Amino acid sequence: MNPHIQECAKRLKLSWTREHYHEIKAESHEEYLLRLMEHEIQHREERKTNLLLQQATLPKVAGIPFDWKDIKLGQGLTKDYILHGGFLENQENLIFYGGVGTGKTFLASLISLYAIQQQGKKVKFYTAASLVNQLLDAHEKGSLSRLFKQIEKLDVLVLDELGYIPLHKQGAELLFQVISMCYEAKSMIITTNLQFGQWNHVFGDPILTEAVIHRLIHHSHLVVFSGESHRYRESLLQTK
Repeated sequence: MNPHIQECAKRLKLSWTREHYHEIKAESHEEYLLRLMEHEIQHREERKTNLLLQQATLPKVAGIPFDWKDIKLGQGLTKDYILHGGFLENQENLIFYGGVGTGKTFLASLISLYAIQQQGKKVKFYTAASLVNQLLDAHEKGSLSRLFKQIEKLDVLVLDELGYIPLHKQGAELLFQVISMCYEAKSMIITTNLQFGQWNHVFGDPILTEAVIHRLIHHSHLVVFSGESHRYRESLLQTK
């Protein structure tokens, strides 16, 4: 391979071109240049997608179709609107409510995966407990503003398992700041096992709880997971 071409490609940050330019077959200069650019664009898009997936820290999504049988969608809400990111255009939120193991996290991860792969969106997945711990740690270290800036750059924030663990006062207040920051600026997907009337058990303060709920439901769609636990059902099948 020509070292001068490799050096120029390196300086122009054409990483695919630098290694593979000699592999392209074409019948004209224009066709060669077009194919070269197409390969470079594809390589960059794949690299960008892989980076977004790495940064999103999504749980693994099994390669099986999602079972919608026990899912109740709100009025005007469709599977396509959820899966292919229609709600993202208007910075709307999705709130997934249901029992443990009913598929809330699975669907949130699947939507996030599509948002990254099909739309190039920036997504970050947290459990409520892990985000609060990071917020408290950043507050203690004086790096809270940096964490807030990272969240501000997101298109979708996934907050999983809200309601499983009660929050201490400072953690609840910091989480409220994050929710306020996302309000009408980006979409959130929240999974919870508690009805809104029980959220005070999480935030510990009725005024703060009311403020959180007000910001979330203003531009939100409620999706109810009414089935039994998939993990429990699978464990029963394995014991038979």
